[in-house]
Amino acid sequence: MAALHLRRVEALRRRMVEANLDALFITALPNVRYLSGFTGSAAVLCLTRQGAWILTDFRYWEQAARQAPDFTLYRLQNRRFSQILPEFWKEIGSPRRVGFESAHVTVDQWLTWKEAVPEVEWVPVKDWVEALRAVKDAEELARIREAARVADATMAYLRRRLRPGMTEREAAWLAEQYLRTHGGEDVAFDIIVASGPNGAMAHHRPGDRRLRAGEPIVVDLGARVDGYHSDLTRTFVLGRMPRRFREVYAVVLRAQEAALRGMRAGMTGKEIDALARSVIEAAGYGEAFGHGLGHGIGLEIHEKPAAGPIAEDPVPAGAVLTVEPGIYLSGWGGVRIEDMVVVGEEGVREILTQASRDPLIPARSA
Repeated sequence: MAALHLRRVEALRRRMVEANLDALFITALPNVRYLSGFTGSAAVLCLTRQGAWILTDFRYWEQAARQAPDFTLYRLQNRRFSQILPEFWKEIGSPRRVGFESAHVTVDQWLTWKEAVPEVEWVPVKDWVEALRAVKDAEELARIREAARVADATMAYLRRRLRPGMTEREAAWLAEQYLRTHGGEDVAFDIIVASGPNGAMAHHRPGDRRLRAGEPIVVDLGARVDGYHSDLTRTFVLGRMPRRFREVYAVVLRAQEAALRGMRAGMTGKEIDALARSVIEAAGYGEAFGHGLGHGIGLEIHEKPAAGPIAEDPVPAGAVLTVEPGIYLSGWGGVRIEDMVVVGEEGVREILTQASRDPLIPARSA
Protein backbone atom coordinates (compact mmCIF):
# COMPACT_ATOMS: atom_id res chain seq x y z
CA MET A 1 0.00 0.00 0.00
CA ALA A 2 1.29 3.48 -0.84
CA ALA A 3 2.98 4.99 2.21
CA LEU A 4 0.50 7.88 2.48
CA HIS A 5 -2.59 5.67 2.39
CA LEU A 6 -0.94 3.06 4.59
CA ARG A 7 -0.38 5.63 7.35
CA ARG A 8 -4.03 6.63 7.21
CA VAL A 9 -5.29 3.05 7.19
CA GLU A 10 -3.01 2.08 10.08
CA ALA A 11 -4.28 5.01 12.12
CA LEU A 12 -7.82 3.68 11.63
CA ARG A 13 -6.76 0.17 12.53
CA ARG A 14 -5.39 1.43 15.83
CA ARG A 15 -8.80 2.89 16.60
CA MET A 16 -10.40 -0.40 15.57
CA VAL A 17 -8.26 -2.23 18.11
CA GLU A 18 -9.18 0.29 20.83
CA ALA A 19 -12.88 -0.17 20.02
CA ASN A 20 -12.57 -3.96 19.69
CA LEU A 21 -13.78 -3.93 16.09
CA ASP A 22 -13.04 -6.83 13.76
CA ALA A 23 -13.91 -4.86 10.61
CA LEU A 24 -14.93 -1.39 9.51
CA PHE A 25 -16.98 -0.26 6.50
CA ILE A 26 -16.24 3.17 5.00
CA THR A 27 -19.08 4.50 2.85
CA ALA A 28 -18.59 8.30 2.66
CA LEU A 29 -16.92 8.94 -0.70
CA PRO A 30 -14.53 11.67 0.52
CA ASN A 31 -13.34 9.22 3.17
CA VAL A 32 -13.01 6.47 0.57
CA ARG A 33 -10.81 8.77 -1.51
CA TYR A 34 -8.73 9.86 1.49
CA LEU A 35 -7.94 6.27 2.48
CA SER A 36 -7.53 4.65 -0.93
CA GLY A 37 -7.07 7.25 -3.69
CA PHE A 38 -10.22 6.10 -5.51
CA THR A 39 -12.08 9.06 -7.04
CA GLY A 40 -15.20 7.39 -8.46
CA SER A 41 -18.77 7.98 -7.35
CA ALA A 42 -19.66 4.49 -6.07
CA ALA A 43 -17.55 2.39 -3.71
CA VAL A 44 -17.35 0.96 -0.21
CA LEU A 45 -14.13 0.24 1.62
CA CYS A 46 -13.78 -2.57 4.12
CA LEU A 47 -10.89 -2.73 6.57
CA THR A 48 -10.06 -5.61 8.86
CA ARG A 49 -7.08 -5.92 11.19
CA GLN A 50 -5.01 -7.26 8.27
CA GLY A 51 -6.96 -6.79 5.04
CA ALA A 52 -8.36 -3.98 2.90
CA TRP A 53 -11.03 -4.30 0.20
CA ILE A 54 -12.71 -1.90 -2.21
CA LEU A 55 -16.17 -2.88 -3.40
CA THR A 56 -17.50 -1.25 -6.55
CA ASP A 57 -19.53 -1.96 -9.67
CA PHE A 58 -18.62 -2.58 -13.31
CA ARG A 59 -18.28 1.14 -14.16
CA TYR A 60 -15.29 1.47 -11.85
CA TRP A 61 -13.50 -1.87 -11.87
CA GLU A 62 -10.59 -0.68 -13.97
CA GLN A 63 -10.44 2.72 -12.28
CA ALA A 64 -10.40 1.15 -8.82
CA ALA A 65 -7.67 -1.29 -9.85
CA ARG A 66 -5.52 1.61 -11.06
CA GLN A 67 -6.19 4.12 -8.31
CA ALA A 68 -6.33 1.74 -5.33
CA PRO A 69 -4.01 -1.11 -6.33
CA ASP A 70 -3.25 -2.14 -2.75
CA PHE A 71 -6.91 -2.79 -1.96
CA THR A 72 -8.41 -6.12 -2.96
CA LEU A 73 -11.07 -5.43 -5.59
CA TYR A 74 -14.43 -7.02 -4.89
CA ARG A 75 -16.68 -6.73 -7.91
CA LEU A 76 -20.31 -5.86 -7.48
CA GLN A 77 -22.26 -7.00 -10.51
CA ASN A 78 -25.94 -6.09 -10.80
CA ARG A 79 -26.53 -6.62 -7.09
CA ARG A 80 -27.03 -4.28 -4.18
CA PHE A 81 -24.45 -4.07 -1.44
CA SER A 82 -26.83 -5.69 1.03
CA GLN A 83 -27.33 -8.62 -1.36
CA ILE A 84 -23.63 -9.50 -1.48
CA LEU A 85 -23.04 -8.94 2.23
CA PRO A 86 -23.51 -12.57 3.35
CA GLU A 87 -20.92 -13.93 0.93
CA PHE A 88 -18.54 -11.00 1.40
CA TRP A 89 -18.85 -11.36 5.17
CA LYS A 90 -17.63 -14.95 4.88
CA GLU A 91 -14.79 -13.92 2.55
CA ILE A 92 -13.37 -11.51 5.14
CA GLY A 93 -13.46 -14.08 7.92
CA SER A 94 -16.97 -13.71 9.38
CA PRO A 95 -16.18 -10.78 11.70
CA ARG A 96 -18.45 -10.39 14.72
CA ARG A 97 -18.11 -6.68 15.58
CA VAL A 98 -18.26 -4.46 12.51
CA GLY A 99 -18.12 -0.68 12.54
CA PHE A 100 -19.97 1.57 10.12
CA GLU A 101 -20.03 5.34 9.54
CA SER A 102 -23.25 6.23 11.30
CA ALA A 103 -23.28 9.81 9.97
CA HIS A 104 -23.33 8.53 6.39
CA VAL A 105 -25.55 5.43 6.54
CA THR A 106 -29.33 5.71 6.47
CA VAL A 107 -31.51 3.83 8.91
CA ASP A 108 -32.90 1.83 5.99
CA GLN A 109 -29.40 0.76 4.89
CA TRP A 110 -28.49 -0.24 8.41
CA LEU A 111 -31.65 -2.32 8.75
CA THR A 112 -31.00 -4.17 5.48
CA TRP A 113 -27.44 -4.90 6.60
CA LYS A 114 -28.69 -6.30 9.90
CA GLU A 115 -31.16 -8.48 8.06
CA ALA A 116 -28.51 -9.69 5.59
CA VAL A 117 -26.03 -10.80 8.28
CA PRO A 118 -27.87 -11.13 11.61
CA GLU A 119 -24.78 -12.66 13.20
CA VAL A 120 -22.96 -9.29 13.08
CA GLU A 121 -22.99 -6.71 15.85
CA TRP A 122 -23.07 -3.44 13.90
CA VAL A 123 -21.22 -0.72 15.83
CA PRO A 124 -21.79 2.92 14.86
CA VAL A 125 -18.66 5.05 14.63
CA LYS A 126 -18.60 8.76 13.91
CA ASP A 127 -15.95 11.11 12.53
CA TRP A 128 -13.06 8.67 12.74
CA VAL A 129 -11.82 9.47 9.25
CA GLU A 130 -12.96 13.10 9.45
CA ALA A 131 -10.72 13.58 12.51
CA LEU A 132 -7.73 12.35 10.50
CA ARG A 133 -8.67 14.58 7.58
CA ALA A 134 -8.79 17.68 9.81
CA VAL A 135 -4.98 17.78 9.92
CA LYS A 136 -3.55 18.29 6.46
CA ASP A 137 -0.28 16.68 5.37
CA ALA A 138 2.24 18.26 3.00
CA GLU A 139 0.69 16.74 -0.11
CA GLU A 140 -2.78 17.97 0.80
CA LEU A 141 -1.49 21.46 1.58
CA ALA A 142 0.19 21.64 -1.81
CA ARG A 143 -3.11 20.90 -3.53
CA ILE A 144 -5.02 23.39 -1.37
CA ARG A 145 -2.40 26.07 -2.07
CA GLU A 146 -2.89 25.56 -5.78
CA ALA A 147 -6.67 25.75 -5.39
CA ALA A 148 -6.18 28.98 -3.43
CA ARG A 149 -3.90 30.36 -6.15
CA VAL A 150 -6.57 29.69 -8.78
CA ALA A 151 -9.20 31.39 -6.61
CA ASP A 152 -6.95 34.42 -6.09
CA ALA A 153 -6.32 34.73 -9.83
CA THR A 154 -10.03 34.36 -10.59
CA MET A 155 -10.96 37.06 -8.08
CA ALA A 156 -8.35 39.42 -9.52
CA TYR A 157 -9.67 38.77 -13.04
CA LEU A 158 -13.28 39.38 -12.02
CA ARG A 159 -12.29 42.55 -10.20
CA ARG A 160 -10.90 43.89 -13.48
CA ARG A 161 -14.06 42.95 -15.38
CA LEU A 162 -16.85 44.18 -13.08
CA ARG A 163 -18.85 47.07 -14.55
CA PRO A 164 -22.05 48.92 -13.65
CA GLY A 165 -24.91 47.40 -15.63
CA MET A 166 -23.46 43.87 -15.65
CA THR A 167 -25.84 41.33 -14.13
CA GLU A 168 -24.90 39.14 -11.19
CA ARG A 169 -25.33 36.10 -13.41
CA GLU A 170 -22.97 37.50 -16.06
CA ALA A 171 -20.34 38.26 -13.42
CA ALA A 172 -20.57 34.75 -11.95
CA TRP A 173 -20.22 33.21 -15.42
CA LEU A 174 -17.14 35.32 -16.18
CA ALA A 175 -15.55 34.05 -12.99
CA GLU A 176 -16.44 30.43 -13.68
CA GLN A 177 -15.10 30.54 -17.23
CA TYR A 178 -11.81 31.98 -16.06
CA LEU A 179 -11.48 29.52 -13.16
CA ARG A 180 -12.10 26.47 -15.35
CA THR A 181 -9.59 27.59 -18.00
CA HIS A 182 -6.84 28.72 -15.62
CA GLY A 183 -6.09 25.70 -13.48
CA GLY A 184 -9.36 24.76 -11.76
CA GLU A 185 -10.81 21.34 -12.53
CA ASP A 186 -14.15 22.65 -11.30
CA VAL A 187 -15.70 25.33 -9.14
CA ALA A 188 -15.69 24.40 -5.46
CA PHE A 189 -19.36 25.47 -5.19
CA ASP A 190 -21.82 27.62 -7.09
CA ILE A 191 -20.22 31.05 -7.30
CA ILE A 192 -21.99 33.78 -5.35
CA VAL A 193 -22.33 37.29 -6.72
CA ALA A 194 -24.74 39.30 -4.55
CA SER A 195 -25.24 42.98 -5.32
CA GLY A 196 -26.98 45.66 -3.29
CA PRO A 197 -29.79 44.32 -1.06
CA ASN A 198 -29.12 40.77 -2.30
CA GLY A 199 -25.91 40.83 -0.29
CA ALA A 200 -27.98 40.56 2.89
CA MET A 201 -28.47 36.89 1.93
CA ALA A 202 -25.24 35.09 2.80
CA HIS A 203 -25.80 32.41 0.13
CA HIS A 204 -27.60 34.40 -2.55
CA ARG A 205 -27.83 32.78 -5.98
CA PRO A 206 -26.80 35.14 -8.80
CA GLY A 207 -29.70 36.51 -10.81
CA ASP A 208 -30.50 39.22 -13.30
CA ARG A 209 -30.07 42.18 -10.98
CA ARG A 210 -27.60 44.66 -12.47
CA LEU A 211 -24.57 45.95 -10.59
CA ARG A 212 -24.79 49.59 -9.56
CA ALA A 213 -22.21 52.15 -8.46
CA GLY A 214 -21.96 52.73 -4.72
CA GLU A 215 -23.57 49.43 -3.71
CA PRO A 216 -21.82 46.52 -1.98
CA ILE A 217 -21.09 43.50 -4.19
CA VAL A 218 -20.28 40.26 -2.35
CA VAL A 219 -18.31 37.72 -4.42
CA ASP A 220 -17.71 34.25 -2.96
CA LEU A 221 -15.85 31.72 -5.10
CA GLY A 222 -13.54 28.76 -4.87
CA ALA A 223 -11.69 26.28 -7.06
CA ARG A 224 -11.28 22.53 -6.90
CA VAL A 225 -7.85 21.22 -7.82
CA ASP A 226 -7.08 17.49 -7.74
CA GLY A 227 -10.01 16.98 -5.41
CA TYR A 228 -9.13 19.74 -2.95
CA HIS A 229 -11.08 22.97 -2.49
CA SER A 230 -10.52 26.64 -1.86
CA ASP A 231 -12.93 29.29 -0.58
CA LEU A 232 -12.49 33.05 -0.94
CA THR A 233 -14.83 36.03 -0.45
CA ARG A 234 -14.31 39.68 -1.23
CA THR A 235 -16.76 42.57 -1.10
CA PHE A 236 -16.44 45.34 -3.69
CA VAL A 237 -18.00 48.69 -4.39
CA LEU A 238 -18.00 50.28 -7.84
CA GLY A 239 -17.00 53.88 -8.48
CA ARG A 240 -17.50 55.41 -5.06
CA MET A 241 -17.47 54.29 -1.45
CA PRO A 242 -20.44 55.66 0.53
CA ARG A 243 -19.95 56.35 4.24
CA ARG A 244 -22.12 53.44 5.35
CA PHE A 245 -20.17 51.00 3.21
CA ARG A 246 -16.90 52.38 4.55
CA GLU A 247 -18.09 51.95 8.12
CA VAL A 248 -19.44 48.41 7.75
CA TYR A 249 -16.43 47.26 5.73
CA ALA A 250 -14.02 48.60 8.35
CA VAL A 251 -15.79 46.69 11.12
CA VAL A 252 -15.67 43.39 9.19
CA LEU A 253 -12.01 43.89 8.33
CA ARG A 254 -11.13 44.62 11.98
CA ALA A 255 -13.02 41.51 13.03
CA GLN A 256 -11.11 39.32 10.59
CA GLU A 257 -7.78 40.82 11.60
CA ALA A 258 -8.57 40.21 15.28
CA ALA A 259 -9.22 36.53 14.56
CA LEU A 260 -6.08 36.19 12.44
CA ARG A 261 -3.97 37.73 15.23
CA GLY A 262 -5.48 35.78 18.09
CA MET A 263 -6.27 32.28 16.85
CA ARG A 264 -4.01 29.32 17.50
CA ALA A 265 -4.18 25.53 17.70
CA GLY A 266 -5.80 24.16 20.83
CA MET A 267 -8.43 26.90 21.04
CA THR A 268 -11.98 25.71 20.59
CA GLY A 269 -13.86 26.80 17.51
CA LYS A 270 -16.11 28.82 19.82
CA GLU A 271 -13.13 30.71 21.24
CA ILE A 272 -11.78 31.49 17.76
CA ASP A 273 -15.21 32.66 16.64
CA ALA A 274 -15.44 34.98 19.65
CA LEU A 275 -12.28 36.84 18.59
CA ALA A 276 -14.10 38.24 15.56
CA ARG A 277 -17.63 38.25 16.94
CA SER A 278 -16.67 40.49 19.87
CA VAL A 279 -15.45 43.17 17.44
CA ILE A 280 -18.70 43.09 15.46
CA GLU A 281 -20.81 43.11 18.61
CA ALA A 282 -18.87 46.05 20.05
CA ALA A 283 -19.63 48.01 16.87
CA GLY A 284 -23.35 47.37 17.31
CA TYR A 285 -23.77 44.79 14.54
CA GLY A 286 -23.90 41.60 16.59
CA GLU A 287 -27.35 40.59 15.35
CA ALA A 288 -26.20 41.04 11.75
CA PHE A 289 -23.49 38.35 12.00
CA GLY A 290 -25.59 35.23 12.01
CA HIS A 291 -23.24 32.49 10.84
CA GLY A 292 -20.06 30.95 12.22
CA LEU A 293 -16.65 32.46 11.62
CA GLY A 294 -15.30 29.59 9.57
CA HIS A 295 -15.05 25.94 8.63
CA GLY A 296 -12.47 23.37 7.71
CA ILE A 297 -11.80 22.79 4.04
CA GLY A 298 -10.11 20.08 2.01
CA LEU A 299 -11.68 17.19 0.11
CA GLU A 300 -14.99 18.83 0.99
CA ILE A 301 -15.85 22.49 0.96
CA HIS A 302 -17.16 22.20 4.52
CA GLU A 303 -15.42 19.73 6.79
CA LYS A 304 -13.90 19.54 10.26
CA PRO A 305 -12.94 21.57 12.21
CA ALA A 306 -15.46 24.38 12.70
CA ALA A 307 -15.26 27.85 14.19
CA GLY A 308 -18.62 29.14 15.41
CA PRO A 309 -20.69 29.94 18.48
CA ILE A 310 -21.48 26.27 19.14
CA ALA A 311 -18.14 24.73 18.02
CA GLU A 312 -16.81 23.15 21.22
CA ASP A 313 -14.00 21.02 19.76
CA PRO A 314 -10.38 22.24 19.81
CA VAL A 315 -8.90 23.17 16.44
CA PRO A 316 -5.78 21.07 15.81
CA ALA A 317 -2.45 22.28 14.46
CA GLY A 318 -2.28 21.69 10.72
CA ALA A 319 -5.96 22.32 10.12
CA VAL A 320 -7.00 24.54 7.21
CA LEU A 321 -9.74 26.91 8.31
CA THR A 322 -11.67 29.71 6.64
CA VAL A 323 -11.96 33.02 8.50
CA GLU A 324 -15.03 34.80 7.16
CA PRO A 325 -16.78 37.36 9.36
CA GLY A 326 -19.70 39.21 7.80
CA ILE A 327 -22.38 41.80 8.42
CA TYR A 328 -25.73 41.47 6.63
CA LEU A 329 -28.29 44.30 6.71
CA SER A 330 -31.74 43.74 5.22
CA GLY A 331 -32.60 46.28 2.53
CA TRP A 332 -29.01 47.46 2.16
CA GLY A 333 -26.73 44.50 1.54
CA GLY A 334 -23.79 42.78 3.13
CA VAL A 335 -20.05 42.69 3.60
CA ARG A 336 -18.05 39.49 3.99
CA ILE A 337 -14.28 39.02 3.88
CA GLU A 338 -13.00 35.45 3.75
CA ASP A 339 -9.55 33.91 3.68
CA MET A 340 -8.13 30.44 4.25
CA VAL A 341 -5.41 29.85 6.83
CA VAL A 342 -3.26 27.03 8.15
CA VAL A 343 -3.54 26.93 11.94
CA GLY A 344 -0.31 26.53 13.92
CA GLU A 345 0.63 26.02 17.55
CA GLU A 346 1.67 29.64 17.96
CA GLY A 347 -0.92 31.23 15.69
CA VAL A 348 -1.73 31.38 12.00
CA ARG A 349 1.04 29.51 10.22
CA GLU A 350 0.10 30.62 6.72
CA ILE A 351 -2.59 32.69 5.00
CA LEU A 352 -3.32 30.70 1.86
CA THR A 353 -5.48 33.22 -0.02
CA GLN A 354 -3.84 36.49 -1.05
CA ALA A 355 -6.42 38.39 -3.13
CA SER A 356 -6.48 42.13 -2.51
CA ARG A 357 -8.82 43.28 0.26
CA ASP A 358 -9.14 46.77 -1.25
CA PRO A 359 -12.90 47.03 -1.87
CA LEU A 360 -12.96 50.04 -4.20
CA ILE A 361 -13.13 49.43 -7.94
CA PRO A 362 -12.64 52.72 -9.83
CA ALA A 363 -15.41 53.97 -12.08
CA ARG A 364 -15.48 52.28 -15.48
CA SER A 365 -17.77 52.48 -18.42
CA ALA A 366 -20.37 49.75 -18.82
